[in-house]
Amino acid sequence: MKMRGWAGIGLAVLFCAAFLKFCVRIVPADAPVPTPPSRPAAADVGALLIPVEGVPPTALSDTFTQARASGARPHDAIDIIAARGRAVLAAADGRIEKLFWSGEGGRTIYQRSSDGRLIYYYAHLDGYAPGLAEGQAVRRGQRIASVGSTGNADPGAPHLHFAVHEMAPGEAWYGGRPVNPYPLLARLR
Repeated sequence: MKMRGWAGIGLAVLFCAAFLKFCVRIVPADAPVPTPPSRPAAADVGALLIPVEGVPPTALSDTFTQARASGARPHDAIDIIAARGRAVLAAADGRIEKLFWSGEGGRTIYQRSSDGRLIYYYAHLDGYAPGLAEGQAVRRGQRIASVGSTGNADPGAPHLHFAVHEMAPGEAWYGGRPVNPYPLLARLR
């Protein structure tokens, strides 16, 4: 009986050694480490135009992930303070995906990037540029709206709430993964 026990242990050791031989690859310490191919991150798409006319990069603050609603949710955007009526500009080339009114954002624009990978979200707008329509192509720097304080914004503090969302193929305008727009705008410094 003792012999059978040792034989079982020996078989288990051989099985583990064979398993490790096929599952673990030992490489020299100085071997180059391969990097897996990856899809470029949204932050790699290049600098965006600051979407409020006349606002210098030094006037921007990174308010991304700051607490909102008494800490109930993070701020997935940055706020760009500007006078009511100041021109809101397309941050990049793209197409107007949706013109929408919501209780939180007020008058909003969802603009899809030319390659479809990103949505640029502009909120608390006072008004749209004359003739702006869903499906319309827009160019970087084109006036699309004006700064306001619609929705849940403080009426005495007009600003542009600007967000960027990375989209999966075919994902709807209201989806996506929030990306901090501040570094994309701060590259202009």
